[in-house]
Amino acid sequence: MLARQEEAQAEQWEAVRSQLEEDAKKPLYRTVLDRGTRSRCRILFLTVASLAMLVTVGSGISASRGYALIEVQQKADQLEQENERLKIDIARLKSPERIKSIASDQLDMAVPQSTYFSHEK
Repeated sequence: MLARQEEAQAEQWEAVRSQLEEDAKKPLYRTVLDRGTRSRCRILFLTVASLAMLVTVGSGISASRGYALIEVQQKADQLEQENERLKIDIARLKSPERIKSIASDQLDMAVPQSTYFSHEK
């Protein structure tokens, strides 16, 4: 009976030892991912990445349009300043004193001393 018990214990130890050897060959942890979950995660990632790219491109377009607007406003300001300068030049060129000085200096014209009017009836 003792021999049978020892034999049974030896078989049990042999089974436990073989089980431990098999367990030692297996990895300590096993990752199990559901293919459906993995697919959903991929779709979610691609969606978020696409939205982030759209936001980035949109803000870039908005910034470039802002720079273009500022450039156009600066050009308009320059043109308004030049317009004001040209108005001042026109007023200076139309002045009677300037016209009188050109007539007398360059064209040898003079203002008559007296004016005669003829009144015929």
